[in-house]
Amino acid sequence: MTLITNGAGHGPLDFKRNQACALDLGWINQLRVNRAAADRRAASLANRRSVKKEYQAAWLLKAIECIDLTTLGGDDTPGRVERLCLKALRPLRADLMSALGVANLHTGAVCVYHEMIAPAVKALGSSGLPVAAVSTGFPAGLTSMETKVREIELSVAAGATEIDIVITRQHVLTNNWQALYDEMLAYRAACGEAHLKAILATGDLLTLENVARASWVCMMAGADFIKTSTGKEGVNATIPVALTMVRAIREYHEQTGFEVGFKPAGGVSSAKTALGYLMLMKEELDRQWLESHLFRIGASSLLTDIERQLEHYVTGQYSAAHRHAMP
Repeated sequence: MTLITNGAGHGPLDFKRNQACALDLGWINQLRVNRAAADRRAASLANRRSVKKEYQAAWLLKAIECIDLTTLGGDDTPGRVERLCLKALRPLRADLMSALGVANLHTGAVCVYHEMIAPAVKALGSSGLPVAAVSTGFPAGLTSMETKVREIELSVAAGATEIDIVITRQHVLTNNWQALYDEMLAYRAACGEAHLKAILATGDLLTLENVARASWVCMMAGADFIKTSTGKEGVNATIPVALTMVRAIREYHEQTGFEVGFKPAGGVSSAKTALGYLMLMKEELDRQWLESHLFRIGASSLLTDIERQLEHYVTGQYSAAHRHAMP
């Protein structure tokens, strides 16, 4: 059976980037999250029967289109980044592509540290695939503000078209929303035309109310994406946290007309987990949030499991994980 996908586009021509608006502290301070209700909703999603056969395969192809294929290791080398980029441009083996009837498929972006931007840009060439760089003292975000802003500027100058920043968690933990808003405004200005993805590090924020409020402040300051985690916290992406964030995105869109993207990251390593996030986006937001300009999954090993599941769909057999090794 031939499966059809849209290809990993970078957004429709009429897509409007989020613009900063005034910080409304009255709105921020009144936000509440019903933890019990969020947990029940998360459980209902987890307990549903998953899609099967060709429908599952089509959803998994969509997941590939939305992956930020990531390497953030202290032992990264230009050679490793080049191999990662080649994998991003050709995420499935040729025989699987042919069997699935897919001619054009690539991931949503490649995500690297600043020092690896140049090798990534060179490897991706004229493909148009975005290079995302983590910035602002990733993962802790505890360098000086001057250093953080300069780091963004240098990464944009090096060729990064998306910047994944980390917020200062102490602003959230002390309810200093004005400081967080001002920080985000400075980051947005430093990004220029590059898209700004705000990492909340939700595992450090203690409560869902803090997650909701931080999401709103970042969006009010012009964030193009809000992202759950750096992948370095003790607790990373979870469905209750994701539910809180996407509902903030939905209400922000209703109030302002701007569409803000969402990126779960950290611990999203199985095809089943990725499908859960796709279903969440479809049910809580709308169809357009299943495209790569509004949804990304930060992952390094996820692609291996998706490729194994697609091979099982095509051949009826599971292959060993090492046959799909990542760079």
